[in-house]
Amino acid sequence: MAARTKTQTLQVIDTEYSADSVEWCPLDGWSNILACGTYQLKKPENGCGEEEWDRPHERLGRIYLYSYAADQLFSPVAELQRMETAAILDMKWCHLPVADHPTLAIADAKGSVALYRLLDNKESCRLESMCNVELGEECLALSLDWSTGRLVSSPMKIICSDSKGRLSLLLVDESGQSMDVACQWGAHEYEAWIAAFNYWDHDVIFSGGDDCLLKGWDTRINPDNPIFISKRHSMGVCSIQSNPHRENMLATGSYDEHVLLWDTRQMKRPISDTHVQGGVWRLKWHPTRGNLLLAACMHSGFHILDCDRQSVKDSVSDECPILSSYVLHNSLAYGADWSKLSPQASILANREPKPLQLSSSDGKEHKLDRPMQNLKIFYDSPTASFDVEVEEDHEEHVPAGSLEENEEPTAAPVGQPVLQSTTSSACGASENSVVATCSFYDHMLHVWRWEWPLP
Repeated sequence: MAARTKTQTLQVIDTEYSADSVEWCPLDGWSNILACGTYQLKKPENGCGEEEWDRPHERLGRIYLYSYAADQLFSPVAELQRMETAAILDMKWCHLPVADHPTLAIADAKGSVALYRLLDNKESCRLESMCNVELGEECLALSLDWSTGRLVSSPMKIICSDSKGRLSLLLVDESGQSMDVACQWGAHEYEAWIAAFNYWDHDVIFSGGDDCLLKGWDTRINPDNPIFISKRHSMGVCSIQSNPHRENMLATGSYDEHVLLWDTRQMKRPISDTHVQGGVWRLKWHPTRGNLLLAACMHSGFHILDCDRQSVKDSVSDECPILSSYVLHNSLAYGADWSKLSPQASILANREPKPLQLSSSDGKEHKLDRPMQNLKIFYDSPTASFDVEVEEDHEEHVPAGSLEENEEPTAAPVGQPVLQSTTSSACGASENSVVATCSFYDHMLHVWRWEWPLP
């Protein structure tokens, strides 16, 4: 008899600006802190018609800082701070304290990387600007990654990719007060959408670009020459993450709607190839479970994959099984992250439903009073300004494998907490994770809980 994994939406927050990045603080004692980054294209004032698009558009951004209260079953997320910035394309917390403080790095539309430290006083936590470094003129910083994924700090480095196809290796001072560009090189012919460290060897870097190429680099030698080039993806490569729990395991994603799992000792062909029905903008390994991979898949929502090698071997198609899908966002699924928090309360228990509150950034709460609507996204490859044609579609999208056989899809009850289920294995002991996801054009941040049965 098959048992189920469960997802429950805990809170939905309106970020006003389009949301594209969410990051839980990974440091012990700070796991309740969540940051969200936004990107908004502002049209020129007094513009009209075609002439409007010939004039420069301003790219606005905002950082939101939230705290999560695990003891609050409903509306557990509270806003601590908001900060106006340049438009944000990526953000990452350092996995270790920098000068005894949690530190957030941000890649922005002005082509710079900025560091913010988290300060705690008796009243609340706040982010404070520390330093920034510019990558060059007329470029957007598109992604970044810290070298500290396996809690090794010396030396502390950041790799960043930009819209001119370059990679920049940054050295971070121990005080966090300065960063220097150690080296910069042309890596891709078009936008370098993503760059990431090999967490098991900090001298090795992976990158992906709009030229459809996945490349590896060794910074100990001339970085102008990649150590490998893979053409396995058929469209732009936009997500990469090294597995911090399992050596030699790498996950990559692309606009071609495929998640590939690799053994870094042999990059000629992937271990598995999973079609997720949407461009894979971000990939995140679970903070403690080395087989669980969270994927933000643009127009097909968010999926949790089981990347255990035995599960792949047992699959007829050599795909990673999709354990659960979260499809309640109504726009491009861009940002996703796991929290290290481990909620113990079961979401399978029967509880009296409470109206789901939509928290707006003005501090007010509103009940959801409209049916879910999906957006159909048409794209070849989004530009660095995230300008994509959007068409409303009232048809409900349900990814393959998200419903049991002969089960009819039903709309979520309006004004009630949403509980989804997908099949897994027999009932018994279970484990919980808290997840944050965000979507672009509807500017929504969702915080939800996922429960799955233990083997």
